[in-house]
Amino acid sequence: MVCPRKCRTYGDFCGAEINVRVAAYGLHNWEEPCISGENGSGAIFFSGCNLRCTFCQNIDISRNPKQCREMSIFDIRNTMRELADKGAHNINLVTPTHYTPVLSTVLEDKPDIPIVWNSGGYELSTTLESLRGKVDVFLPDMKYSDSGLGQKYSGIPDYFPVAQTAIRAMYAITGDYVIENGLLKRGVLIRHLMLPNELENTLGVIKWVSKFKRGQVLFSLMSQYTPNGANGIPMGQITQAEYDTAIEYMHKCGITNGYAQELSSARQGYVPNWFLKGQL
Repeated sequence: MVCPRKCRTYGDFCGAEINVRVAAYGLHNWEEPCISGENGSGAIFFSGCNLRCTFCQNIDISRNPKQCREMSIFDIRNTMRELADKGAHNINLVTPTHYTPVLSTVLEDKPDIPIVWNSGGYELSTTLESLRGKVDVFLPDMKYSDSGLGQKYSGIPDYFPVAQTAIRAMYAITGDYVIENGLLKRGVLIRHLMLPNELENTLGVIKWVSKFKRGQVLFSLMSQYTPNGANGIPMGQITQAEYDTAIEYMHKCGITNGYAQELSSARQGYVPNWFLKGQL
C-alpha cells in the first residue's frame, strides 16, 4: 500500500505504472529562494498524482500520465547526475508519492547534493519511512484545514489529519531545518496555496503550522492560484485583502521562518513545458 487512498490495485487512481513516467526535468528557478538558489533546483516532474485536485495548475500531466515520457531507474539516475553536473543545488522530485517504491530504489545511488521530496502532503508514514537516509528535504503541501474542501476539490475528507501525521513523520526523518549559504540542506518546508474566498481554510493551516515545531520548520504561503478552466473550481484570484489578512495572521501566530509569495506570481507563465506525446 503506497498512499492513503488504499487502492485495491496499484495505480488505480493516480495512474502510476511499473515504469515511471516523467513530464519534464531541468533547472528550475521558481521555487523558494532556499531551494532554487542562484543556479536552480534540479527538478524532475512526475506525471500522475494521488490527489488530482480539480484546480490543479498542472492538470495536463496529473490527469493524463500515459502521455508523458517513460523512464527506467537507470534513466532517472542518469537524469539526476546530469542535473547535478549542470550545477543544480539539489534534486527536486515533484509529485513523487505514487512512485515511492521505485524512487526509493533509485535513491540508493544518488548525487551528492540534497534530495527534495516535493509532494502534496497526502502520504503514509510507513511509505515515508522508506525514504529515511535517502531524502534530505521534505517540501509538502498543507492544502486544507477544512475537510469539506478536501472532499470537494480532491475527493478526500481526511486530508487534514493525514497530512498532519505525514508532516510529523517527515520531521522525524529530517529533524530541524538547516540552511547553509542561503540553501536548505535538510529539514521540512511546508507550503500552503491560498484559494479564492477560502480565507478560513488558510488561517486554519497557519494556526496548525504555528503550533507544530514553530521555528524548527519553514513555512511558505503561496498566492499563485490560477484557474485552469475546469468546471466546479474556485474562480478569480487571491485578493489583496485576503493576502494581507493571511500575512498579518502569520505574524500574529509567530511564524517568521519562511516565505510569502507575491500576488504577481498568479499567472500561467510559471507552468513548465511538458514532455507530451507528439512533442518529444
